[in-house]
Amino acid sequence: MSERDLQGFITTQRNSNIDNLVVRVKNGLTSSKYKPVDYEELYAITEAKKLQSANILLKIKKLQHASRMNKEHMLLKRHRQVWWKEHKRLHENRQKLESEIQVFFDEGNECFFDLWDLRYKLTKGLDTFQANTVQPVWQLREDLRYRVLEMQTNCKSVEYQFNPDAVLEEIEFVKKQQKAILGKLHLERIALEKELEEFIDEALACTLEERTTFVPELPPQLLELECPYPDLKASVLTEFYKLADDYSLKIQEADQDLKTIASSFQWSKEDLWKYQIVIGQYPSDMQGRRMLYLDMLQKLLPHKSRQSLIAHEKSWDHYYFSRNQLRVLMFNWIQARKTFIVKAVMTLAEACTAYETEMMVANNRRKQQEICANLKEKVLLWRAQQEEAARLEAAIAARRKEEEDEKEKFAKEKELLQRAEDKEKVKKYWAEKQRQWQEREAKDLLRLAEFKKLMAEQIIKDKERVQFRQKLLEKRLLEKKEAILKEVEEEEGRKKRLDVLRKQVAIVAEFDPARMVADTVASKARMGIGTEEEFILQKPLFVLHTFSDEQIMSDTRVRVELALRDAGLHSTAYAQELLPKIPPPKLPRKDTVSTIFKI
Repeated sequence: MSERDLQGFITTQRNSNIDNLVVRVKNGLTSSKYKPVDYEELYAITEAKKLQSANILLKIKKLQHASRMNKEHMLLKRHRQVWWKEHKRLHENRQKLESEIQVFFDEGNECFFDLWDLRYKLTKGLDTFQANTVQPVWQLREDLRYRVLEMQTNCKSVEYQFNPDAVLEEIEFVKKQQKAILGKLHLERIALEKELEEFIDEALACTLEERTTFVPELPPQLLELECPYPDLKASVLTEFYKLADDYSLKIQEADQDLKTIASSFQWSKEDLWKYQIVIGQYPSDMQGRRMLYLDMLQKLLPHKSRQSLIAHEKSWDHYYFSRNQLRVLMFNWIQARKTFIVKAVMTLAEACTAYETEMMVANNRRKQQEICANLKEKVLLWRAQQEEAARLEAAIAARRKEEEDEKEKFAKEKELLQRAEDKEKVKKYWAEKQRQWQEREAKDLLRLAEFKKLMAEQIIKDKERVQFRQKLLEKRLLEKKEAILKEVEEEEGRKKRLDVLRKQVAIVAEFDPARMVADTVASKARMGIGTEEEFILQKPLFVLHTFSDEQIMSDTRVRVELALRDAGLHSTAYAQELLPKIPPPKLPRKDTVSTIFKI
């Protein structure tokens, strides 16, 4: 009730309104202008409104149903597109696999021959199964269709007799037979599925065990490489083991997280398989992908609520992310391993190169030391020869002095001993001594001559070597001097060329300030200063001395050519033969006659 409606119920006690108040009380606090309510009419209006609202609600429900059906139709259309793409992809994969299997069969391996025999047996068994189970069903179907058609055509005939009990018994017998066959096939299917699941579980367990027991082996490339520095190779192997341990720890952690997430799944294997297949059918770049696969999952898994699907979706996304992270780690490990191997090979190759360089330097140093030792030995030999020569000279000088002393002594003894017998003995002794001294002196002189000859030859060789070295040095100095002179000449030539260029571009105009600020000829021409009178185009530029029109027309050849041209005969053979025979008005001089065509 609004404030405006309350104004009619408010009563105030006033002396001037007592009569009116009594009247209002009689009327029941209402005004005399209100009429009594017609409840039948109100009931009719209410029923009409209810009917109208029911019709509107029915239309709304119809629209909602139509919208739902339209949405369902659009979803089915999009599902059909996805199904068709998936069917096409699977069909292509199947054809590809069949072609690969056929190629393997065509290679002629014994194992493939066994598979081919198995395939032949399975095909033969399938044909036998179809002949024993499917063909009777199709024959019964055709028989029933024929009997139904015969009954429809002969139903009004009195003579026609139809026994439905025999047909029903036959149908029931076939049903029981097919049911038993289907039950047997179902049991065989379950057994095969269990066997396949066990095989898949074993394979997955083996791969999972191999993946979890991640033990990176040392690459054979690093083991086969030879390194002259054992410490360097040991440090490279240590770095590889360190890198492998880091990645192994990360991969084990990711694998443990993956196992934890996989163990948290509460769904059955069939539901998980359906979920994975449906998720894989819809590409990630598809618009409305989540709505589509959730709708398909609700249809394929009606026993799962939407909240359960969303919760499993989150868990599956986490599992998928962890699996991708594990794959990324494995890929990064492979890349890091390859990069490390390449760097290690390069490092060891550089170490081998450095070692070879060091060995080469050491060999060169050793050769230099050998050369120095050889030279030193030669110097020592030469010094020994010099010392030996000096010793021999000293021995010869001492022997000569001794000889002189002996002579003096002999002379003294000769003077003292005057006896004849002693004199003969002394003579004999002196003769023997003289002979010995001469022999020894001859030997010493011969040996001294040999030493002097060797020393002279060595001096000549040394002089030749010094001269050769001096010539080489002079040649090098001369080449350097010639190179310097050549550079100086080139520099002088370049300077001369630059001077010539400078002279060519040098300023030759004299300094003229007045000319710099004065007007140019072009500016004067634009302003009209100093221009000549207007050039008259009708006036001839110069006088021509040539033939006039009368002189040209007086030529017979011109008139004949014009006449032939007017007649259209100027290009005929007659005109070409006639025109050269017409003489000119004035014959040319004899010295101007051409004889080129007369040769």
